[in-house]
Amino acid sequence: MTSLFAVGNTQTRPFGNRTATPRGTISVVTAQAQQLAGPLSAAVANLCVRLQPQVSPTTAAGFREVLRRLSAPLQVAVAGRIKSGKSTLVNALIGRRVAPTDVGECTRLVTRFQYGTVDRVEVVFVDGRKQVLPFDSNGGIPADLGVDVEKVSHIEAYLTNAVLRDLTVIDTPGLGSLDAASVARTEALLGGELDPVSRNAVAGAEAVLYVVTQGVRQDDQQALAAFTAATASREAGPVNAIAVLNKADTIAAETVEGADGDTWKAAVLLAERQAHTLKPRVADVLPVIGLVAESAETGGFTSADADALRKLAELDEATRETMLISADLFVSWECDVPVGVRTRLLEKLDLYGIRCALQALDAEPAITAGALRRKLLDASGLAGVRGKLNAVFRSRADGIKAAAALASVTALAAASGDPGERQRVHDAIEVLLAKPEAHQLRLLEALTLVASGAVALPADLADEVLRFGTSPDPAEQLGLPGRPPHELVAYALERAGWWRSFASFGATPAQSRVAHVVHRAYFLIWQQLRGRR
Repeated sequence: MTSLFAVGNTQTRPFGNRTATPRGTISVVTAQAQQLAGPLSAAVANLCVRLQPQVSPTTAAGFREVLRRLSAPLQVAVAGRIKSGKSTLVNALIGRRVAPTDVGECTRLVTRFQYGTVDRVEVVFVDGRKQVLPFDSNGGIPADLGVDVEKVSHIEAYLTNAVLRDLTVIDTPGLGSLDAASVARTEALLGGELDPVSRNAVAGAEAVLYVVTQGVRQDDQQALAAFTAATASREAGPVNAIAVLNKADTIAAETVEGADGDTWKAAVLLAERQAHTLKPRVADVLPVIGLVAESAETGGFTSADADALRKLAELDEATRETMLISADLFVSWECDVPVGVRTRLLEKLDLYGIRCALQALDAEPAITAGALRRKLLDASGLAGVRGKLNAVFRSRADGIKAAAALASVTALAAASGDPGERQRVHDAIEVLLAKPEAHQLRLLEALTLVASGAVALPADLADEVLRFGTSPDPAEQLGLPGRPPHELVAYALERAGWWRSFASFGATPAQSRVAHVVHRAYFLIWQQLRGRR
């Protein structure tokens, strides 16, 4: 049976100059231990340190890179098509308008946003040289880097930003429309390969946030598969991939059955359909309006904007509705608000955001600028995206990073060509996985095997397994959100028994390995829920 850890990425990237050294009962990890995601990452770090004297110098050097990666925050690559609004969403997630959103030389480059004690931009060249630049006067990456972009590998942006303390965000160049792209690029993508720039962008990433707009096409699925395959995790699945339906405000609500003319309801319904299309490569698809989220979260929405909206709210209903028909009418219709001010509002909020703001002002005329900003933020859907990021990525960062590291460790040993070395690494990993506390790694492995199709299960059983990857909440993992505790306890015990029976009677060897893991997952949920009663 193919193991998650047997298909790891051989690419490793250094993140800083941290080293791991023996210490106490855990035997490695000095101050670095405090920077590791958790005990599983620490266990893998210990394994790397113990194995280094037993492997070739080349493999040992690779292990050192794995150690550096383990001590770095979780790496999330933001991927998607050109003009899908990736950089706008990055700004919203970080809470600062730092990533360039207009098409230019910077949007052709990979940009890594990570925590730093001093704000700075480093341009990293393909030959290893670095050039430090200040941020521009608006706090963003300069539009003109003043260098030959063809000689640039990527950009490192360091920010004193709390969000980036445990999450490094990698903004990737947008994929061109495959319908109009060159034959060579299409063939490369169909073959599960990415262009060198895109592959380098995600080589050190452990998870992918994939941005789509209104339509998910077949090549989106292929691109998502290629991006996730290029990450350290190597497999696409609910463990390491989330998608967002961006620009949700541009959806024509009348074209979505069941939306009843409501734009946001249409976006939610469309996102649910896209989640079904992209299943099982993503944990979920969440609607979001990146432009509104960016303006509300990064300080782009000001008290002057709120004042302008108050004046618009005072217009008679017929005038307002006419102006909100189109962007051209909004800026050209005669009213007391200057055209330049209305143009600025469109650039920050678009018509949907302006309509939301006016509705809030109608309901509460005395609403403050700060409260109005929060209303806009709520309307953007950013909270849902952040919640899913926390649930799928942050809450299991330790397991994701440890699994990705083990994948690289296995691949490094295999690449050495030494059967003895490969066996020593395999035996050490099996010892680690046999420990009860390593169950999360076994579960991540099972999820990946089922999501990738390496282990075939009937559709209903596959869906049941994959639920464990969509949320850390036991009720959602059981597929019974909102049900009373006694029902959850009974169901968890029932399913634990069923999967144990399936593992022993009727399952193939590959299915049995997954079934044993799922049985234990249900049993642990049963213990957890019973302890709450």
